[in-house]
Amino acid sequence: MFQFFIATIGQRWFLWLLLLINVPGTIYGYIWYEAQLIQTPAIFLPFVPDSPTASLFFVVVLIAFLLGNNIPIIEALAAVTLFKYGIWAVAMILAAGAMGSVITLLDFMLIFSHLGMAVQGLLYMPYYRIKVWHIAAAGIWTLHNDVIDYVYGMHPWVKSSLTPYISEVAYFTFWLSIISLLLVYFMNNRMEKRELHA
Repeated sequence: MFQFFIATIGQRWFLWLLLLINVPGTIYGYIWYEAQLIQTPAIFLPFVPDSPTASLFFVVVLIAFLLGNNIPIIEALAAVTLFKYGIWAVAMILAAGAMGSVITLLDFMLIFSHLGMAVQGLLYMPYYRIKVWHIAAAGIWTLHNDVIDYVYGMHPWVKSSLTPYISEVAYFTFWLSIISLLLVYFMNNRMEKRELHA
């Protein structure tokens, strides 16, 4: 059953389906950040909209797959950042709820969509052509982003109930980055590589 599923996600129609989901989702993600981006110094703009940028990496991967190509550095960035920011968003919503914030219907939508982000990037590990240096480069991007977010205060806005705990959020985010990098490294080494049928 697992082999059938892995083969199915490599089919051209499935890639198109994911592309049709991810393109509007990515656009919506950037719109979501509009208010924060307006207040962000230009030099930090690439590092603020974390989730939509992760999704954008994956859109590029899907387009490359449909064209019969691999772009390993973008594959590494997509796999690491989709998992990291997918899990991060879910954790922040649940943590805010535990601290007294109301979890709304929109929050449940965000939980569902970000869990999808976390999963989809890892599903394509058999089709990626990532080498160790690609993961290292993704690590530089990801950890540099953490510095921008929590040293320079450019992190995505969190609910008010989490504001007093921003140092704890930063600590959690750093270790989530490490876990994401290690997960991609081990999955990339252990999973049998397959060819796309696109």
